[in-house]
Amino acid sequence: MKSLVILSSLIFSLNTFANFPKNNLKIPVTALLRNDMTEERFNEIINLAETAYAPIVKEKKADLIFSRNWKDETVNASASRFGGSSWFVNMYGGLARHPLVTDDGFLLVVCHELGHHLGGAPTKGGINGFWAATEGQADYFGTLKCMRKVLSNVDNTSIVSKMIIDAELSVQCSSAYQNESEIALCKRIGMAGKSLAMLLSSLGDNAVVDFKTPDASIVKKTNKTHPKAQCRLDTYLAGDLCQKDFNQENGKKDPRVGACVKSEGYDKKMTRPLCWYKPGRGE
Repeated sequence: MKSLVILSSLIFSLNTFANFPKNNLKIPVTALLRNDMTEERFNEIINLAETAYAPIVKEKKADLIFSRNWKDETVNASASRFGGSSWFVNMYGGLARHPLVTDDGFLLVVCHELGHHLGGAPTKGGINGFWAATEGQADYFGTLKCMRKVLSNVDNTSIVSKMIIDAELSVQCSSAYQNESEIALCKRIGMAGKSLAMLLSSLGDNAVVDFKTPDASIVKKTNKTHPKAQCRLDTYLAGDLCQKDFNQENGKKDPRVGACVKSEGYDKKMTRPLCWYKPGRGE
């Protein structure tokens, strides 16, 4: 009986959670959609996140393992665990080669998958997803914690000066931050989110996504699956604008820990969007 329980635990811990809804899109290595995305660049971007988070995962008595599937045509990414001590982030070349996915957008996907492991509550729950943050929470972690941590020591001002920045995003970032470098980082992260929201829209309902038109829907209970593209853009922006310390971990059980919540006086633009999140008592 004991061996059956252990085997069952291992099987359940192999459950995999993907960044995007299931799709059949395939982009082979030979596709000439993004000539600037090479296998070397693919690995360099993954390395940024691995350098930042492998030591943190090691402190939790686990190994962070990146499956670097450059030749794989899949337009997706996923996170999984084996036995509790092996934490996998599975990245695919098909996604990196998609023309809507910028380098920073690809990094945000890596951060999303790390968010399943480290994003905290709310989690998917149940025996299959007891360890995994919901899709919305993984998105929130991606911009609130991971992107800021990975890019915090980079000359973002110089990088952003060469980018085309959404006008509404510029307004939002300038309102949330005072320091020039922080504003630049906010803009960079926001544009990464827009890159992914546009891809999500193309894979789903093809709705127009815009920082000016947040999803006004309100869920009756927290959505643990993939929110719609606009709702996810709202989540990316909320994490981007929230000024909580990116080194403070999110609570494993208490979703208030490490996040911006209304009860602490934070503006609703910085809190998890109600289009996927149902605030608990005290929030």
